[in-house]
Order: sequence, then C-alpha cells, then structure tokens
Amino acid sequence: MAQVAVTRSIQSTLLCPSSGSARDRAQNLLKPPSFASTVLPSQGNNSKSSQLCPRSFQISARKSAPSEVIPVSPEDDPKIEQHLQHLRGVQPFGESSAGMWSKPTFRRKTKIVCTIGPSTHSKEMIWKLAEAGMNVARLNMSHGDHASHQKVIDLVKEYNDQNKDNVIAIMLDTKGPEVRSGDLPQPIILMPGQEFTFTIQRGVGTADCVSVNYDDFVNDVEIGDMLLVDGGMMSMVVKSKTEDSVKCEVIDGGELKSRRHLNVRGKSATLPSITEKDWDDIKFGVDNKVDFYAVSFVKDAEVVHELKNYLKSSGVDIHVIVKIESADSIPNLHSIITASDGAMVARGDLGAELPIEEVPLLQEEIINLCRSMGKAVIVATNMLESMIVHPTPTRAEVSDIAIAVREGSDGIMLSGETAHGKFPLKAVKVMHTVALRTEATIPGGQMPPNIGPVFKNHMSEMFAYHATMMSNTLGTSTVVFTRTGFMAILLSHYRPSGTIFAFTDEKRVQQRLALYQGVCPIYMEFCDDSEATFRRALDLLQNQGMVKEGEEVALVQSGRQPIWRFQSTHNIQVRKV
Repeated sequence: MAQVAVTRSIQSTLLCPSSGSARDRAQNLLKPPSFASTVLPSQGNNSKSSQLCPRSFQISARKSAPSEVIPVSPEDDPKIEQHLQHLRGVQPFGESSAGMWSKPTFRRKTKIVCTIGPSTHSKEMIWKLAEAGMNVARLNMSHGDHASHQKVIDLVKEYNDQNKDNVIAIMLDTKGPEVRSGDLPQPIILMPGQEFTFTIQRGVGTADCVSVNYDDFVNDVEIGDMLLVDGGMMSMVVKSKTEDSVKCEVIDGGELKSRRHLNVRGKSATLPSITEKDWDDIKFGVDNKVDFYAVSFVKDAEVVHELKNYLKSSGVDIHVIVKIESADSIPNLHSIITASDGAMVARGDLGAELPIEEVPLLQEEIINLCRSMGKAVIVATNMLESMIVHPTPTRAEVSDIAIAVREGSDGIMLSGETAHGKFPLKAVKVMHTVALRTEATIPGGQMPPNIGPVFKNHMSEMFAYHATMMSNTLGTSTVVFTRTGFMAILLSHYRPSGTIFAFTDEKRVQQRLALYQGVCPIYMEFCDDSEATFRRALDLLQNQGMVKEGEEVALVQSGRQPIWRFQSTHNIQVRKV
C-alpha cells in the first residue's frame, strides 16, 4: 500500500498541470545547475540569467543551445570536447596546438591509471594509451617477471623523454599475501551441492581436490566459514577439516581454473602484508626509480612505516599508496591512511572479504577520509570490466565512473581492461569521455572545504585555501612553482575550478604530480631571477593556447621549500597575461 501511495503521489506531482511542466520542475530540482539543464533548456525563460557567464565555470542553460543529447562513446569524443568548450565559454583549441595541449590528458582533471599487460606492453600501445589519456602506468607484480616489467618501465621512460610536456607516472603494485588454488590439468566444473576439498599438500589437482599455496590455510578457516573462489564467482561453505585439508560443499558452482584467488568472507589470511617476493619487487622498483608503490592487503600502519623506513634508508623518494582490500584494514583505516601518501579502493578483494553491499559505502568513506587528510585516492576494480571482451561498456559501468569522479577521486583505474582486454584503447577513451562529461556537471565557484588538520602546521594551507577562493571567484587558473610537489598537491585537494599549472625543475616531481586531480605538471628550468621565470612560464602557457592575452592567473608563492622568497614570506599575486 505504501508503494502504491508513493507512486500515485509522484505521478500526480509530475502530471499536475497547475505546477508547470515536468521539464521545468526537473530543472528547478537541479541545484546547482547540472549538464541536464543544458540538454533540457527551459522553453519559457528569456531572462539574462539563463545566459552562460564567461567568467564562471558553472554550467547554466542557454536558450539558444539546441536540445541535443551527446552520446557517450569514444567515437563521439571530439564532439563532446567541442560541446564542453562551448558550455564553459572557453576558446576552442586551435589546430596548431602542440605538446600537452593537443592531448586530452590535462583537459580532464580526474587522472586515469592503466595496467600494462600482454595487450599493451608494446611501444606502439604505450604511446597510444598515453595519447588516449593514460596518466599513470601500473605494473601488476602478480603477473609477469622482472624482465617483462623492465621493458615496460624503459618504454614509459622513453616516452617521457620524447614527450616532455606530457609525462606518465609509473606505479608498481605488489602481489601481497594472496591465497590461491594450485594448478589443474584442465578446468573443473563444480556443481551446487558437490563436495570439494582444498589441501595444503603440494601438487594435488584432481576432479574433487586441489592444492592451496598457503600452509596455514587449514588453521585460518573454521567450520561454517564461507569460502569465495575467484573473487566470488564461486562460493563454498566449510563442512569439516583435517590436519592438512578442508572439505567444503559447493554453494554457487562454476568453472574452477588453475591459480584462482581464495577469500574467506569476513577474514584475512594471517600472512605478512609484504612477502619475500614483494621485497624483491620493491627493490626492483627502487633500482628503476618508480614513482609510486601500491601495497596490497595492508592491515595496519606498521607495514607502511616499515616500507617508508626502508625507502628512506635507500635514499629514494617513492610515494606509498595503500590498497584497502582486506577486512582487517577497515578498523585501522585512519591510521593506515595517515601513514601513507594515498589509498586505493581495491573493490575486488574488499567485496570478497566483506558483504558486497558495504563496498560503495566504504568507497565513499575512504574517498572522504583521503580528501580530509590531503591524500591521493584511486578507485579501482571492475570499472569497465565488460570491455575486456566487448567494445562498449554497460550503462552501470558508465555510472560507476561518474560516481567516482563526483565523489572526488584523484584517479580511476583500469585493470584487465588494458592488461589483457580486447579493446584497451576504447576502454581508456570511454573512461576519459565519461570523466570529462561528469566534470562538466560539477559546479565551480564554491567555497573549498576545510580539508582537516593535516596541514595546520603550514602557513601554506591558508594560502592554498585563498588561492582556491580566488580561482573560483575570478575564474582563473593557478600557477605554482615547486621543487617538492607539496604546494601543487595541497592546491589539488582544495579542488579549484581552474587548472593548477605546476611548474617544477625536478623531473621526478613532474612525474609524481601526474596522479593528482586537476594538476598539470610542467617541467621548466628555473633561473635566479624570479620575474624572468614568471614571464617564461606565462609565455609558455600563452604560446600553448592555455591562457589568452589579457586573462588573469593566480600566482602562488608558498610551500615547504621557499623559492625566490624567505621562509617566513608567502604571497599570492593576480597577474594579467
């Protein structure tokens, strides 16, 4: 009865002629104005307030704009670019634009992380991925060997050397303490109600029993536990166990292949977060000077401190991204993220160890926590899973990307889609297009949030706050000069409406900043004369078509390491190009 009453109420509200058209009411509910207000213009509003203000980054309705719904597909990307520029009041990029400005990478604020694998490990594909919008190349150490990963690292570095204006960061993702089934001579079809056994004996692979690679597996599981195979594609309940085996009853059947991932619902394996193999891979990353480590199955902050101490003793500055994917990590979420440089919402294993209905809530919580602490955050797993085998995404996947962008994620990640999928370039283009379209609906000009006490010891926080206010009020871009990346990262977490042009004379800092939302990192040699450096930077932006003559930009001089200023002096300037 309640459902019927609600339905009737909604229908009567939408159909009541005295309250205006449904289209008008829909527009009134869109506060702040969203992209829907562009494709559903009001037919009866001729006021000047409906016109697009050239100094504002909010999207509002133009009566003169045609009612057109733009398809979200890679092939329509140029049309969407033109339409978005039209909406924003931005001068379209000329055909003569070159370097970073001829690519989509920095017109989109949310960054794209691509996993490199058999489908994309060639020079041609890495170049094409970068042109399509890849910002970070991820190396999954669960697959391949050091030789194959070395080839990818060398190719990414070669690309960076040849394309100085558009750099790709390198992220090394550790395997972690994964529990997997052993090898099988051929796949096994498991049926509901069937008995199946896992054993810690090595080399077993029959129709009703298979080995596991974890000696304490029998001790970790209890009778009644729910065992998930291959991320939940199959499930079994533990019925009994002996000293070396666990007997289960199949609940949800399927095809069991070799080396499938095993999870126990609500539990994590009692393995160290960084295994012996992981330490070998971490040393490999140190030797190759990667930009980020993504550490799997982090359970507490001690793991992060241990890794950071090792990196410090090795004399390298590599940022640590913790992967939140185990049940044990949730109670320690705050301390883990505090110790790290950022977090990845690894929804695959997280949804296997915890009830799946908790995953979207945890995603939002982790994003908000990272935003409040000034840390980078990446949303990963299954974002365009169907595009591993299909050329177009599901509508739910498109919505998934849009939600991650609107929630404020710095990066969104592709795994199998680009590692071994059939359509890696189309997947990147779809992700770019959806992110760009979604960003166009996010209102600008709002007061930046207080991102918490993490930067309270730095005067820089206040200057980043007011620089963001200035950018949002005047509709300006922000220019910052940095040797550590600190000020650019701080500005990024305030999310100014304009682009953050981060000039640095450190290649490592330029590459690292490729992950952060809204930051366009630019390498440029600094000179002793600050004014000369400022002029060169503004000339570069003007020559590349990113700022126009007469346009105002906010120039911020602040941060941990002073450049052309005293330690106690911070300032913001508004300059006219």
